[in-house]
Formats: sequence, C-alpha cells, structure tokens
Amino acid sequence: QVQLVESGGGLVQPGGSLRLSCAASASISSFWTVGWYRQAPGKQREVVASVMSGGRKTYSDSVKGRFTIYRDNARDTVYHQMDSLKPEDTAVYYCNAFRPTEDFWGQGTQVTVSS
Repeated sequence: QVQLVESGGGLVQPGGSLRLSCAASASISSFWTVGWYRQAPGKQREVVASVMSGGRKTYSDSVKGRFTIYRDNARDTVYHQMDSLKPEDTAVYYCNAFRPTEDFWGQGTQVTVSS
C-alpha cells in the first residue's frame, strides 16, 4: 500500500502564497499521474492540478496562472506552489497518485485564505 503524506497547509491572507508538499512511500515515477484535488465545505472534490509521468501539466481554469505543480522524482515528492491566493481557494487539499488499477490518496491538508 502506497502512502501519501501532505504538508504545508495553513492560514494565509488573500494575495499570499503557500507551498504544499506530498511525500510518497513509493517511487512517484511509477505513477501515470500525480496531482492535487481540493474539497470545499458543501462542494464536491475537484481536480486542481496534475502532472503526468512525461511531464505534461494540466490546471483547472480557476487556478491557471496562479498555481504550479511540479514533481521531484529523486525525492518522490510532488509540490504545489500556490500564489495570489483567494478566499475561494479555501478547502482541504488532497494529493493523488494514479496508475492502472490503483488510485492512492493522502489524508488532506487544510488551506484557509482569510483576512
């Protein structure tokens, strides 16, 4: 069983930045995609950003230009740099790693954007 451990969440003011980390207990290069999802209170979980094993990245329209995902295969860690944060970015952020027939999730880390 692969474990994903997120860190880096917290409280930040609007316009601020946070960097989330997701450390995997297995080689992340074995996954087809690794990514970040979020779930706000009363809403469904949504994909925010993902990066494929070949390096291709995708972002949701709501975060494009503000968030950056990148993977460090040597450290088996995926990072999520979040800049220009807005109150609507407030949510629990989850790390995900996917390969055929297997889908792994972290426990989530809370991000709160508020003045």
